[in-house]
Amino acid sequence: MTVKKQLGMRIRYLRQRKGMSIEDLALECNINRNYLSDLERGTRNPSIEILSRLSFGLKVSLEELFRGIQILY
Repeated sequence: MTVKKQLGMRIRYLRQRKGMSIEDLALECNINRNYLSDLERGTRNPSIEILSRLSFGLKVSLEELFRGIQILY
């Protein structure tokens, strides 16, 4: 599984665990709802700025955001 797909699954997991809708998180992070949906499906490459906003919106560290993601070479 690609890193993008794993990250998307991780974002969705953290969002749902906090009881947030996509709209809630998008508003909290000041990003477009459709863009967030694409991220969760693993079809977008987020910038470090977007990753920072997501960690803030989810109230987790960047380390926590990436926890469990396997990087394959």
